[in-house]
Amino acid sequence: MAIDYDRRQVFDIPPVKIYVEEHKAEIKKCSCGCINIADFPEEVKFSVQYGPRITSLAVYLHDYQLIPYDRCCELLSDVCGCEISPSTLIKAENTCFEKLEPFEAEIKKLLSQSPVVHFDETGSRVNGQRYWLHVASTSQMTYYMVHAKRGSVAMDAMAILPGFTGTAVHDFWSPYFKYVCNHSLCNTHTTRELTGVSENYFQMWSIEMKALLFEIKDCVDETRKISDNLEPDQIRIFEEKYDRIAKIGFEENPPPLIPENQTKKPGRKRQSKSKNLLDRFADYKTEILRFMYDFEVPFENNQAERDVRMMKVQQKISGTFRSSHGADMFCRIRGYISTVKKNKISVIEAIQDVLSGKAFIPNIAK
Repeated sequence: MAIDYDRRQVFDIPPVKIYVEEHKAEIKKCSCGCINIADFPEEVKFSVQYGPRITSLAVYLHDYQLIPYDRCCELLSDVCGCEISPSTLIKAENTCFEKLEPFEAEIKKLLSQSPVVHFDETGSRVNGQRYWLHVASTSQMTYYMVHAKRGSVAMDAMAILPGFTGTAVHDFWSPYFKYVCNHSLCNTHTTRELTGVSENYFQMWSIEMKALLFEIKDCVDETRKISDNLEPDQIRIFEEKYDRIAKIGFEENPPPLIPENQTKKPGRKRQSKSKNLLDRFADYKTEILRFMYDFEVPFENNQAERDVRMMKVQQKISGTFRSSHGADMFCRIRGYISTVKKNKISVIEAIQDVLSGKAFIPNIAK
């Protein structure tokens, strides 16, 4: 008899094989001679078709894992023994795209009502032409849009910033300031520019300003653990430091002098990068320090930049979209995938829900 057992376990997956489920509709002839045919299930529309699991897997591989169409079909053939053509995959994406229209409308509505939304844009290629990928997002939702324009024309078409009353977090791109809402500038960009001034022009004010911004950030992070805001005296001290450093910077970077015999030219005078950055600190003090006044506003715009990053990866793999419809299709599906990932939901199951007409909508408290 054995006195004990030595155990070893092997984890594996069973062979993946496609199976066929056949539906039969009875055909009966009435005594009056009329032929009656039973109804098939609503989702069974064709004599031969692929089911929701294999279809959602195909969409998942292309739109989430960013595998090109041909390689997607090759993978499904090798793993599942299923010979799906690229046109079948594109058709599945079209179905998913159409069924996600109510989801997209609801996400835009929820983003418009959110207290803080992150915005960003980056270059894209559609049919060989220069386009722009725009993103609006929070920690729970993502919306993508590809447009031929980068500025306010595209932002109006996005239909989120017009009428938005929360805080828009973005980089220093002037068209954002055309919209009447609170604005917050990305301080990752700002501190990067301060580093450039200190390294290229050896100006101490930029080092002090960068240190101050991180000092305020650390204070906000610590205070957030016990309170929802800084004390008024703390805010006043930080504002005084901010103004003092900016004043030193302006003393070091006076406005350019125009010789008396030179005719004044229309338009803005050419200035150094240091002076342009100082003007921003003077004119947009509230927007730069918004994270200090409102703890719901982050220090930087990393949320939007993270959401843009995977779209850039897609462009590196595929290079370009062949049509504007293809770009719109990918943006809507990818926005849905990003949203369900943020809400910790299985992507494949969420895509199956779309094909069943039950797309996930985040439950955001108004």
